[in-house]
Amino acid sequence: MALLDGLRVLDLTMWRPGPYATQLLAQLGADVIKVEPPGGEPMRMFGGHFELLNQYKRSIVLNLKDQRDRARCLELARDADVFVEGYRPGVADRLGVGYDAAGRGNARLVYCSLSGYGAYGDLADVPGHDVNYRAYTGALPPDAVSPEADELPVADMGAATMAAFAITAAVLKARETGQGDRIDLGMADVLANWVGTVPAATVRNAGTGPLPGYGVYPAKDGLITIGVVSEQHLWAATCRALGLPEHADVPFLDRLGRVRELDAEIAAAVAPLTREEAVRRLTEAGAPVAPALTRDEMMELPHFRQRGVIAEGTVGSPVRTMIHPPLPPGPIAGLDAHHGEGWSG
Repeated sequence: MALLDGLRVLDLTMWRPGPYATQLLAQLGADVIKVEPPGGEPMRMFGGHFELLNQYKRSIVLNLKDQRDRARCLELARDADVFVEGYRPGVADRLGVGYDAAGRGNARLVYCSLSGYGAYGDLADVPGHDVNYRAYTGALPPDAVSPEADELPVADMGAATMAAFAITAAVLKARETGQGDRIDLGMADVLANWVGTVPAATVRNAGTGPLPGYGVYPAKDGLITIGVVSEQHLWAATCRALGLPEHADVPFLDRLGRVRELDAEIAAAVAPLTREEAVRRLTEAGAPVAPALTRDEMMELPHFRQRGVIAEGTVGSPVRTMIHPPLPPGPIAGLDAHHGEGWSG
C-alpha cells in the first residue's frame, strides 16, 4: 500500500512540469491516466526524457477536437479525483475540457491548471519557458549567461513539485468536505515566491561568495563547494583542514569585514589539491563540503542509491516514508496501451 493508493488522476499535460507533477503522485500510488493527442505526446521523441517523467502511468489517446473523444475524457473526469492540464490559459475551455466542463457532475474534483504565468494577470497570455520565468522573477543573477541544454530547469521542477503539494492538500480538503477546487498555478509564481522570501543582496563581492568559505572553489581537477555561514566551528574546521590555522578563531563579525581577503586564502589553499583530496580533508575535519558532480557522477553516488532516490539506473521517488513507501522505478506505458480502460483498469 502506497500513500496515494486509490487516488485517480487524469493527466492532460505534456513536456516537463505537468508530467513531473503527476509522476510524483504516481510514485506514491496514484492511478494516473495520461491522455495523449493522436501521435502521442511530443516528448515521446526524446525517450530518455519521457521515460523519466512518465512511470506508472496508463496511456490513452484522445483527440479532444473530436466530439466522441472529448466526451470520453469528460466521462473519465466524472469519476476522477484530480484533473491536471498544462495548456495556455483559455485553451482547455476552447477544447471543452475546462474547469466547468470537467467538474460537471463531480463536485469533489480537484482541477489543476499549470501554466507559465497563471490564468490571469498582465502576463497571462505571454508565452515563455524556464529562462523567461527566471528573468521575470529576479531569479537570474546579474552576470547570467545563456543556460546550457542540460541546465536544471528550476521553474519547471519547482512548479511541478508545488503542484503536487497543492493537489494533495486540495484532495485532503475535498475528502473532508465533498467540495473540490480549482488550482491556478503559474510557474513564475513559484519562483517569485521563492525569490521574495530571500532578502535582496546589498553587496556583491566580484566573484567571491557572500561570506568567506561559502561558494564554489576550483581544485586542481574540478570544482568543490564549501558552505560556511556564521557557525564558528565550521569556519574553524575549514581553516584547519586547509592549513590556515591562523584564521580559525576569526569571529563571524570580523569575517564579514574581510570577505575578499579571507575567501582568497581559502581559494588559494584549495587550488593545488585534487577534488578528491580537498573533499576528503574537509570532510574528515567536519567542514561543510561537497564536490560539484556531473549528472553521471551523481547517478553513481552511493548515498542516493542507499536512499532509493536513484535506483536501477534510473530515478526513484524523492519521498521517503516508513509505513507506506513510494513505488520503485516502474513501467512506461506504450502509446494508447490502455485504450478503452476505465479507472478499474
